[in-house]
Amino acid sequence: FLVRLKTMKNTTDPSLGLYTRLNKAFFPFADSPGVRFSSCTPKVCIVGSGPAGFYTAQHLLKTHQNVHVDIYERLPVPFGLVRFGVAPDHPEVKNVINTFTQTAKHSRCRFYGNVNVGKDVSVGELKQAYHAVVLSYGAEGNRSMGVPGEGLAGVYSAKDFVGWYNGHPSCRELNPDLNCETAVILGQGNVALDVARVLLSPIDILKKTDITQPALEALVRSQIRRVLIVGRRGPVQVACTIKELREMVNLPGTKSEMVEADFDGVTEALKDLPRPRKRLTELLLKTALDTPGDKEQQRRHQASRTWGFRFFRSPSEVLADADGNKTVGIRLAVTRLEGSGEGARAVLTGEVEDVTCGLVISSIGYKSHPIDPSVPFDTRRAVIPNTMGRVKQATGLYCSGWLKTGPTGVIATTMNNSFDTARSLVEDMESEALDLSSVKTGSEVISALLEERGVKSVSFSDWEKIDSVEMSRGEASGKPREKILTVEEMIQVART
Repeated sequence: FLVRLKTMKNTTDPSLGLYTRLNKAFFPFADSPGVRFSSCTPKVCIVGSGPAGFYTAQHLLKTHQNVHVDIYERLPVPFGLVRFGVAPDHPEVKNVINTFTQTAKHSRCRFYGNVNVGKDVSVGELKQAYHAVVLSYGAEGNRSMGVPGEGLAGVYSAKDFVGWYNGHPSCRELNPDLNCETAVILGQGNVALDVARVLLSPIDILKKTDITQPALEALVRSQIRRVLIVGRRGPVQVACTIKELREMVNLPGTKSEMVEADFDGVTEALKDLPRPRKRLTELLLKTALDTPGDKEQQRRHQASRTWGFRFFRSPSEVLADADGNKTVGIRLAVTRLEGSGEGARAVLTGEVEDVTCGLVISSIGYKSHPIDPSVPFDTRRAVIPNTMGRVKQATGLYCSGWLKTGPTGVIATTMNNSFDTARSLVEDMESEALDLSSVKTGSEVISALLEERGVKSVSFSDWEKIDSVEMSRGEASGKPREKILTVEEMIQVART
């Protein structure tokens, strides 16, 4: 019967109408009329090439044997926060780039850099060209402190400060003034500790990393000798992990400076803490309260720089100089805790305390922005409303990473939530909740649109030219890499 149907395909037999109807009934995913005994090739595009984007692509390619994935990235270079967010002295964390490179070189995957979705091409146009669109562009905005003086010279977001020393093109001209003795970092997560470590690290350590040359030169001239890391809650609620804390404790040339009263009652609370939190708190207690041995005493005596946590403090105002332009200090409101453990809430006591400083870095969190008016967005939580990565009330639209969950967790957390989104997408393809019956041209139509609009995308092989130049420049100065700092030069190198 099927052979007979096949022979009818190119005839004028009047039963061809029946053939077509049968074909659609038996093979609902066929991408054209006539007998085609394989389903339509699913085309998926991912917006954003950071960890969320690449992990989503990796899982899709692994679990679905026919899917084709295109990754669109606003910058000419891939890898997002692995390139621009991971501390320069953490090269081992960047090894995940090797896995992402394998994904990008997969026969069913393509990378399109230098394409600004929402500007160069709309999400609606992507939805027309692909069966599914996954938004994974992360959290590029800054959470505001909401206090007077946060716009003064000398106040920076951690995102921008990290972007400056990691070579993000948008932060190239930050040029922070490090000509002061004390820096205050607001927030006590891993990013805050990364910033503190970079500010206080010996130059001999930093110059062997991929930190940018302008940042390295500024840190050579830096007068900062003291960094305070401020949080509104207590030692039991500190947001960093034990690895980052241990690095601060052992940082050459530095010693810790804590307030003993901040640790009242913490020893008693240890027995009720889960193991990871207990180990972290024990290290904090030891650093703050234990009498050091002879070797540690000698190390501290030789230290020329200090750092310390300040707990139960919340910013209330950044203090300006006499001209009202530049930061000279910060006013901290004293807090106390209501409740205990992870759920404890900081409330104001009415007391304040002024700290003299010339640099304030706000590390209170990243924030996602809406990309396109057609995409639902929760402005209060700064995420896309979703269920397991499925964007609510938007069939064929998905999200992963910080855009899905908010800016929380480490790279492994992002990996798991991205895999979850990919699983949701594959489930929808297999259950026919996602319509695969029509042919989608994917990058063919999008590339034509971009060309018409004068946008020249950067392929993964183009990126490899940039990569090669950066590594060559780094090798010449004894570094693993010297990053290109402008989009213009990135594109110029890619075109050679």
